[in-house]
Amino acid sequence: MLIRQFQALRMHAPRQFKPVSSDSICVEIGAGKGKHALLFSSINPEKKLFAIERTREKFDAMSKQHLLEGQKNLETIHADAIPWIVHALYPKQVQQFFILYPNPEPHNPAQRWLNMPFFEFLLSRLAVHGTVTLASNIPEYIEEAEQQLKNVWKLPFEKQKIQSDSARTHFEIKYLERGELCQQLVIRKPEDYQTRFDDFMPLQGKTADLDGTLEHQHEQ
Repeated sequence: MLIRQFQALRMHAPRQFKPVSSDSICVEIGAGKGKHALLFSSINPEKKLFAIERTREKFDAMSKQHLLEGQKNLETIHADAIPWIVHALYPKQVQQFFILYPNPEPHNPAQRWLNMPFFEFLLSRLAVHGTVTLASNIPEYIEEAEQQLKNVWKLPFEKQKIQSDSARTHFEIKYLERGELCQQLVIRKPEDYQTRFDDFMPLQGKTADLDGTLEHQHEQ
C-alpha cells in the first residue's frame, strides 16, 4: 500500500493554540475522560504528559478530574490531535505516544492511524528508541496495523496481549469485562530511522497560504 505525503503546511492551528517548549514529553492521543492520562502522570512524576481530547464533554470530564487530583506533570489539551501535533511538537521530542482504543473507522479504513499519511509526520516527532503504543479490542485492526508496520513503515514492534485485570481506560475496562481480547502493539523507532519531516519545525500558530508561503493563523 503506497501512502501519499502528508501536507503539514496546510494544517490550521487549533483555536486558542499555545506553543509548547522543546523539552522531552509524552503524548496521549484521544485521551477521553483521562483515566490513563491521570494514572500515567501519577505513577511517572518525572515525565511530562500532554493528553489530547477533541470531544468537549470528555475533555471537560478529564479537566475536572485533573483539577481534583492536581498532577503538575499533566497538560490537558482540547483540540484535534493532528493539527495540534503539527503546530506544537518538535522533531524527535516525544518519548512515548499512546493511542489507546482509537475509533476503528469501519467504513473508512483510510482514516485508521497507520493508514494515514500523517503517521509519517507522527514518527518524525518520536525520539530515537521512543515508542508508540496502539491498543485495540478488534483483532482485525491489530492485524492490519501489523501488516502496515512490516510493509509500509518498516518498524520493529512487539505484540502484547493485555491482561484481564488491566484498567487503563474506561473502554479497556468494559472490553475486558466482556471477555474480549484486547491487544497492543508497542512500536519502537530505531536509531537510523528517517522520515521526510525530520527537519520540519513546529508551525506554532502559522499556516501556509495557497502559494506555499507561511502566514500567521488568526483566530476567527
